[in-house]
Amino acid sequence: MGALLSYLAEVANGSTNDPGLGDIPESCVACVFLYLTPPQICNLARLNRAFRGAASSDSVWQSKLPSNYQDLLDLLPPQRYQNLSRKDIYALLSRPVPFDDGNKVEVWLDRITGKICMSISAKAMSITGIDDRRYWNWISTEESRFNVVAYLQQIWWFEVDGMVKFPFPADIYTLTFRLHLGRFYKRLGRRGCSFEHTHGWDVKPVRFEMSTSDGQQATHEFCLDENRFIESEHHKRGCWIEYKVGEFFVNESGSTTEIRFSMKQIDCTHSKGGVCVDSVFIVPSNLKERKTRGIPKGSQPKMFMQSSIV
Repeated sequence: MGALLSYLAEVANGSTNDPGLGDIPESCVACVFLYLTPPQICNLARLNRAFRGAASSDSVWQSKLPSNYQDLLDLLPPQRYQNLSRKDIYALLSRPVPFDDGNKVEVWLDRITGKICMSISAKAMSITGIDDRRYWNWISTEESRFNVVAYLQQIWWFEVDGMVKFPFPADIYTLTFRLHLGRFYKRLGRRGCSFEHTHGWDVKPVRFEMSTSDGQQATHEFCLDENRFIESEHHKRGCWIEYKVGEFFVNESGSTTEIRFSMKQIDCTHSKGGVCVDSVFIVPSNLKERKTRGIPKGSQPKMFMQSSIV
């Protein structure tokens, strides 16, 4: 076994008389890398010098970057990306890049596909009654990428609105709201939830809406607490759930798209409360499908009453 491993190592390094991986020209390896994902490229870079050189080629990583990656770089101080290779730029943009001075919006590249994703904090949204402590509170938490969520104690008019403008590359995108029924806490290192204020979400559905500057619209209605009386493995209370508002298309890269989104339950015949609002995600639809593939059907929020995408 030891002799075999030694032989394979020699083949990989090109130190035997037999043709091996070490004999492949670096330019040919780089051509193959154009069809691989970044994680695959980084793994193959360990084989030998030719593979390692090809894995650092600017031409390879230029093909993995989105067409508008310069727009993301413009959000950073120039000294952070000047003189960096394309590989290092890819690594830099794979980490969250603040989209505004208040760190309320973040954009980043998906590490596998290089596609642009965005998250918008509740801090960047217009929330009815947010400045009145009788209704809303801000809670610091490690469960949010922004380290803070908006918690609703009780209100009659529930409405959250937001808007963002960004030059998204051509693709199909999914917009979701990330919500949590109940107030979570940590005690003695263990996570717990209080449902003291959670009520009213099983009476009527919450209406989610989205529209774009080129006329695309989507509407969904979800009953947030429809399983309140059901004990099941995928109970809606006490866990973060992403509610899909809809999809929108970007046909041309380079142009700025404005997206408006909202969720509301403005029936004032009953109060509602006990929900955390974290953020809105805008992610390429095929990435969203990849992340949810294999998740049991019961863990996905059920659509209530109607669904329409125009």
